[in-house]
Amino acid sequence: MASKVWYSNLRSRQTSLLDKVEKLLNKAGLEKMIAPKDLVAIKIHFGETGNMAYIRPPYVRRVVDMVKKFGGRPFLTDANTLYVGTRANSVDHLETAITNGFDYAVVGAPLIIADGLTGKDYVKVPVEGKHFKEVNIGSAAHHADAMVVMTHFKCHELSGFGGAIKNLGMGLGSRSGKQQMHSDVLPKIKDDKCTGCNKCSKWCPADAIEMVAWEGNKKGEKAAILDKKCWGCGECVVTCLFDAITINWRTTPEAVQEKMAEYALGAVQGKAGKVVYLSFVMDISPECDCYGHNDLPVVQDLGILASFDPVALDKACADMVNAMPALPGSVIEDLKAGEDKFEGVHPGIHWRAQLEHAERIGLGSMEYELIEL
Repeated sequence: MASKVWYSNLRSRQTSLLDKVEKLLNKAGLEKMIAPKDLVAIKIHFGETGNMAYIRPPYVRRVVDMVKKFGGRPFLTDANTLYVGTRANSVDHLETAITNGFDYAVVGAPLIIADGLTGKDYVKVPVEGKHFKEVNIGSAAHHADAMVVMTHFKCHELSGFGGAIKNLGMGLGSRSGKQQMHSDVLPKIKDDKCTGCNKCSKWCPADAIEMVAWEGNKKGEKAAILDKKCWGCGECVVTCLFDAITINWRTTPEAVQEKMAEYALGAVQGKAGKVVYLSFVMDISPECDCYGHNDLPVVQDLGILASFDPVALDKACADMVNAMPALPGSVIEDLKAGEDKFEGVHPGIHWRAQLEHAERIGLGSMEYELIEL
């Protein structure tokens, strides 16, 4: 049976987009999933410093107000990042969130980092997966009674696109969980592009990069990755300003996506009928929101979608993006309507793997019925 996905376009027709969010969540049955005094986690990406593509806080405020109206006690949450950035611990993470507009005065709910001060506050959740028998989920999210997953849908260098599955799995996995999911990634230095600036080694959280002598560089040294120390967080890839570091897969890109789906399954464990998903297919940037910048969107803004099925929702969002022509001036400006935008931005990433594996392990169904409101 096809899962229902509700969709609202961005034409106002004198209707606020905030009202459209409320209408979508009412159709998806938010009220039915919230019992009086439920602790309701609102999973959100607070945005990295310098990146402006994250979901705008007023949208979050409307969801918070709805949860309160139905008797729930909402809080905003996300887990700390594995890479250094500005969200690797709760202090920096909360400061970043507040700087980006997620202050209590704006959103109307407290902010609680899911895996604690340094990423060590998690629960081992049993799953029956191909890669994991248990996953490390941020405790604040795990102990919540219900959850609203608010996702900015965009492209992603490891999974083709970042949607609800990634927001759940990678987003709520603790720092150690993120390390497990990234373990198939091994960055590689492009000798001809490395300038020896040493910035990557300063940002590496695993102390896995050293500078070595090399005649091909005018500074006389280049970066070298110590494979035995590297845990594949990707911080160096994000940090390098010269495109000198690329991803070298230990196995396949599909393995990372499968692990991500199994973490997503663990993130919703014990919350049957108590999770709803809301995805914003807007500012569809070519790379993850974890970067300290965001590029021109690859296609036009398309709308807001809601569902109780994260797999169906991600498939609907992906289909919608691929049905559009690429925007002029974007990194894939020559791609036409119907061509694969995610493959165009990140060649070789089989993005359907996350959907296929998520369906196999029972997270949801790729078959969907799109209902426009």
